[in-house]
Amino acid sequence: MHSAIAALWVAVGLGLSPASPESRALAQKLDPVIDRAIAQERVVGTVVVVAVDGKVVYRRAAGLADREAGTPMKEDAVFRLASMTKPLVSVATLALVDQGKLSLEDPVTKWLPTFRPRLADGREPVITVRHLLTHTSGLKYGFNETTAEGPYQRAGVSDGLDDPPGLTLEENLRRIASVPLENEPGAAFIYSVSTDVLGAVIASAAGAPLPEVVSRYVTGPLALKDTAFTVKDVSRLATPYADGKPRPVRMGETEAVPLWGGVVRFSPGRALNPRAFPSGGAGMVGTADDYVKFLEALRQGGAPVLEAKTTRALVEDGFAAKKLQSSGPGWGWGLGSSVVVDPALAKTPQSAGTLQWGGAYGHNWFVDPKRRLTVVALTNTAFEGMSGAYTLEVRDAIYAGLGKAPQAKSPAAKTRVRGTERGVAQPRP
Repeated sequence: MHSAIAALWVAVGLGLSPASPESRALAQKLDPVIDRAIAQERVVGTVVVVAVDGKVVYRRAAGLADREAGTPMKEDAVFRLASMTKPLVSVATLALVDQGKLSLEDPVTKWLPTFRPRLADGREPVITVRHLLTHTSGLKYGFNETTAEGPYQRAGVSDGLDDPPGLTLEENLRRIASVPLENEPGAAFIYSVSTDVLGAVIASAAGAPLPEVVSRYVTGPLALKDTAFTVKDVSRLATPYADGKPRPVRMGETEAVPLWGGVVRFSPGRALNPRAFPSGGAGMVGTADDYVKFLEALRQGGAPVLEAKTTRALVEDGFAAKKLQSSGPGWGWGLGSSVVVDPALAKTPQSAGTLQWGGAYGHNWFVDPKRRLTVVALTNTAFEGMSGAYTLEVRDAIYAGLGKAPQAKSPAAKTRVRGTERGVAQPRP
């Protein structure tokens, strides 16, 4: 097993770096964090992978994939990715832009003629592909509504995590469009079903179903063998849990979990239902190793998926839109994830230009281009593994293990944007 994994990493330029001083230093800092989270039953199981300068320097599976069955977590465990689907669909969109099949300034109605949500005053504004990518479309998520009488809930809009019987993507789009927009497109960042709409846009532009589009432009070229809208090997699928006291609660057929004043409704069986509509915002599954390969491709310039200039825009748009804070002070939103624009304001050891996001089933990842660092930390516990103390502890342990940032090897390792120096998905010098 280990030799096969090593061969895979070498094939994509991510060779294992066993027993290096860097690996030992990371293990000394990270292992206690992971052990403590499992011992305290904050997370049931986890897989953490850390790559530095294209080499995996830490990989560990810990805890249980299925607590009740006593199944150990394994490095090749498959997880429900939830919102980690968004960057994959966003990159597929940008690949179509690179090929001239789509423009960021295209109105959504060019590809979805019947998708015409209106403002509260009855006006029909123009929503562009860029608005969908940047979550400035005026749409929102039903789980952000603090009452069951919220308009998205009354309309029966799916957030892509539940699995209403017989609901098609077309019907969900109709329901979304029936609700008034929160604001004029472009005026504010609101995390939303925008990427579900985006999935329908790129399916129309490419002339193929969304799963085929993502496979053709992202997962296929990168050989992400376990990343898809359906589970290929159910035996490796991690059992999901929700935060609970004194220990996480195994999710049932449906599970309503409170979050930030609202409620997220999960249907874990959705990942096993081939008839579930492909949610561009939350519908994919995958492994930690696959996701590291995806993020490393972006960090190193985008090939073979994106052109370098398009990859740089993933970060640059986050700086341009820094007033539209995605995760609080010091954060912006690029073309597929949040971006650290001011580490001091964000209170993070991550460098300016770091990309980060996560997934509601209990995941978190980030890419720090200046440090040439890629981290994927997947758990089967929502929401501790997405936005709980575990995510900060893992982050801080990694930076403590790596120590002070090294000096850039050459000017080619840096990019200046509006006077701010930061590494941005540059090929290695």
